[in-house]
Amino acid sequence: MANFNKVILAGNLTRDPELRYTSKGTAIAKIGLAINRTWKNEAGETKEEVTFVDVDAFGRTAEVIGQYLKKGRPILVEGRLKLDQWDDKQSGQKRSRLGVVMESFQFMDSGRGDGGSGGGAPRPSPSAPSAPKSEPPDSDVPPPPEEDDVPF
Repeated sequence: MANFNKVILAGNLTRDPELRYTSKGTAIAKIGLAINRTWKNEAGETKEEVTFVDVDAFGRTAEVIGQYLKKGRPILVEGRLKLDQWDDKQSGQKRSRLGVVMESFQFMDSGRGDGGSGGGAPRPSPSAPSAPKSEPPDSDVPPPPEEDDVPF
């Protein structure tokens, strides 16, 4: 039987990233993500629900998140689901938490507007740091148009 574990989420950070390092020097960033959903019920009333998701990032991706993201900033996350299980020390009961392990992400704004931007710090390109763009230097392909040139 085939298995597939992929999650794509777009939402806003609920808190500033918590950046820590393991004893071997690997960076770990923990973020909280709020994903809003709005819809109209049968009576025409607008309803909203918010889903909160814990996300863990590792390595260079974690360092970039810790450096450039703040509470309120929108982000697109790609990753996989992971179930953590442990015994609660106080009650002795088994506990579990379903979270996301980040594999890549994209900034969803320029960081210059609302949402806790970092005060004019330089921003990396919108693509995820783990997937740098590489073009051959002698390419005959023209560069993509700037965002302002898009006709819609």
